[in-house]
Amino acid sequence: MALVAIAATDGMLHFELALACEVFAHDPSGLADPWYDVAICGPGPVRIGRFLLAPDDGLDRLARADTVIIPSIEDVDGDVDPDLLDAVRAAHRAGARMVSLCTGAFVLAAAGVLDGLRATTHWAHTEALTARYPRVRVDPDVLYVDNGSVLASAGKAAAIDLCLHLIRRDHGSTVANAVARRLVVPPHRAGGQAQYVTTPVPARDDHPLATLFPWALARLDRPLTVEDLARQANMSSRNLARHFRSVTGTTPLLWLSTQRIRHAQELLERTDDSIDAVAEAAGMGTAATLRRHFHRTVGVPPDTYRRTFRATGPATG
Repeated sequence: MALVAIAATDGMLHFELALACEVFAHDPSGLADPWYDVAICGPGPVRIGRFLLAPDDGLDRLARADTVIIPSIEDVDGDVDPDLLDAVRAAHRAGARMVSLCTGAFVLAAAGVLDGLRATTHWAHTEALTARYPRVRVDPDVLYVDNGSVLASAGKAAAIDLCLHLIRRDHGSTVANAVARRLVVPPHRAGGQAQYVTTPVPARDDHPLATLFPWALARLDRPLTVEDLARQANMSSRNLARHFRSVTGTTPLLWLSTQRIRHAQELLERTDDSIDAVAEAAGMGTAATLRRHFHRTVGVPPDTYRRTFRATGPATG
């Protein structure tokens, strides 16, 4: 029976820890024999979010596990518990399969386990992971990364995706699908994190571009150019680009493209408009153009996005 050891220390969050227990501690109707043996391992009673947890065993048991799971941590800017780092390194040296969920990637990175490897974490923290651990090849879009013996998931629900992927690797698709049905989740999700990332419009009342943003957003269905934006802002294209970079971190053209895609997402979520109509309203011109840019930016086609996110209203009956 393969041992799945889930690390638990102060400062971790309960969601990913609980879902790892839920996924790996319950045999799906005897479809896989043997199933996993699950142990929560920590230094003693630990505070996990709002809960006080009594681990099954100490951190030293990580080195005797087949799979080690590191749940998310709350403070990605703080120092990682040195005892946890020692236990993670020992487990890695012993040949355990190392798995981080969400911001648990910061623990694996601090332990050196991710050096030279692809990894991911919640989209809100990918830049911080890249800056703090430059030897880690951070992929900000994917739902999870599988390097063979070292795996990492993006945030929250993506942790379920990775756990199901592990079961699929260990026991096959039939068992993974059975677990997914029990959890009432899809056994596999298409696309990456980009489809879940909001793109808020920068707003600073005292900035020269403060009135330009709402003006442009009200005209996304029109063929706006950088020159149009510069003219409306009463500045040169070069000066506009400088201000855009300082406020949004990108160029006027890329910002405009992002807002068009975001508008298309909103229309796909809340209307029955055809893809052609959505393309026109978002200033993309044709459905083919929308599909090309949407898939490249979001990671899935517009039709798939609509099926995933379209609200169908409350259940009745």
